[in-house]
Amino acid sequence: MTNRRVVVTGMGLLSPIGNSVSEFHEGLKSGRNGIGENTLFDTSDFSAKLSGLIKNLEFEDYFNRKELNIIDRFTAFAIIAADEAVKASGIANDSLDKNKIGVIIGSGIGGINTLIEQQARLLKSPRRVSPYFVPSMISDIAAGHVSIKHGFKGPNYCVVSACATASHSIGDAFRLIKYGDADAMITGGADASIVPVSVAGFSNMKALTKNTDPSTASRPFDANRDGFVMGEGAGIVVLEELEHALARGANIVGELAGYGATGDAYHLTAPSQDGDGAVRAMNRAMEDAGAKPEDVGYINAHGTSTPFNDKTETLAIKTTFGEHAKDMFVSSTKSMTGHLLGAAGGIEAIASILAIEHSFVPPTINYDTPDPECDLNYVPNNAIDADLKYAMSNTFGFGGHNAVLLFKKY
Repeated sequence: MTNRRVVVTGMGLLSPIGNSVSEFHEGLKSGRNGIGENTLFDTSDFSAKLSGLIKNLEFEDYFNRKELNIIDRFTAFAIIAADEAVKASGIANDSLDKNKIGVIIGSGIGGINTLIEQQARLLKSPRRVSPYFVPSMISDIAAGHVSIKHGFKGPNYCVVSACATASHSIGDAFRLIKYGDADAMITGGADASIVPVSVAGFSNMKALTKNTDPSTASRPFDANRDGFVMGEGAGIVVLEELEHALARGANIVGELAGYGATGDAYHLTAPSQDGDGAVRAMNRAMEDAGAKPEDVGYINAHGTSTPFNDKTETLAIKTTFGEHAKDMFVSSTKSMTGHLLGAAGGIEAIASILAIEHSFVPPTINYDTPDPECDLNYVPNNAIDADLKYAMSNTFGFGGHNAVLLFKKY
């Protein structure tokens, strides 16, 4: 059954540059900067002052008070994004076999807001800890909520692989459909980890920028990059077996053609210096799709804006694509959104699909000073028009986790 083709029939997201796919698309094309002051808590004692926050969103518009008492911020993001994707796809139709529709939604960090809140209650008295603490905090619970809400009874679980989480989730869902375990999957990632302990932890490992200027803070591949900006949100897609989608007249926006997953086996937080893991993942995704290097016109790079990641990813792309690397477009939409951790692969998959569907390449904004070690075409500052057949989405996570998705024009 592995010859089953897998297409994308729905997308939904919450991002620092838009709270719907249409807003996000507009933000990508205009090079909107979603980075700003972190208003979630007092950052006076913190070196990292900026973040990529979800804006203009009232949870009360989507959930009642009882529901809000039992879901974490990351789960709320996932449910809202999944609702948009499910509605766009029409996959919740009662005439479909819900036993063959599944959910894989991951989170890099899970319900850390709930954990902090309930720890504070515990210090007052164990009796104050909510009975909903555990089912609010655990990373798999977003997938559970989406499954229950829509009645999807197929494979249902969560992937956790740091910043590669959403891409691994989408890749696993892709395989489940190809092997006949599901006809459709709602999949992606969500994270809402901008809390004091996370910001302190990332800052103290020197991963976050101390730059206080939103217009230069997230600048992947720029010579003056000095760390990433934390973002939050969710990116969810509906994947579907091609014949299943055609039979119900679904709107197909793209095809997921290949998936590659590898491990660096090198270091807990740093990529291997030769980019070996990324090279093998990109090659595996192309092999899976039956695509040649010269077929790939665009890479939505992991591009975190950290000194090591961007240099290593550039080297890996040149190793993988050879001379063709100079002819490709490579951009990092994290320049606009910041780094959404476990949700990054979800919204970046959607960015890649939109690029193919609408024939444009999103820019890397805030790019001013070229780095001799980062010498590809990073589409600086302005989106460009381009007819793309394939777009690749790279995500790499702490622990040496690499996940690459290869999307194709349908």
